[in-house]
Amino acid sequence: MTENTGVGRGGAPGSRGRTVIADVVVEKIAGMAARDVRGVYALGSGFARSMGSVRERMPGAGGGRSVTRGVSVEVGEKQAAIDLEIVVDYGVSITDVAGEVRESVISAVERMAGRDVVEVNIMVSDVKLPDEEGEGEERQRIR
Repeated sequence: MTENTGVGRGGAPGSRGRTVIADVVVEKIAGMAARDVRGVYALGSGFARSMGSVRERMPGAGGGRSVTRGVSVEVGEKQAAIDLEIVVDYGVSITDVAGEVRESVISAVERMAGRDVVEVNIMVSDVKLPDEEGEGEERQRIR
């Protein structure tokens, strides 16, 4: 967790006290911002997505897909560094998608969490081919 400590006496009312932002908050902001970029199929490695899919089907396991899968952050008092692992759609320019992801994540984290983003490292771990099954789709058996 990080904290933002304001000026004590005589400061503006909005700066009296401190605001603590947990790392998971920045992870969620970054994950949502990355998913919103056209060309990003998913976040996380194939194994992490598979395990997440299994967890989602288990009763009482939290339900819903994990927003922080494929996202890790280091958050300081004033700055943040973010690592993302993404899967892109086949046919898109990976460098263009990576640039758009960086812009989206930096903008969202700086606006919502008030932290300067010093870097967004992106690892493209896979490409989603048009004929591959999607997350959660059942494989049809030929009989």
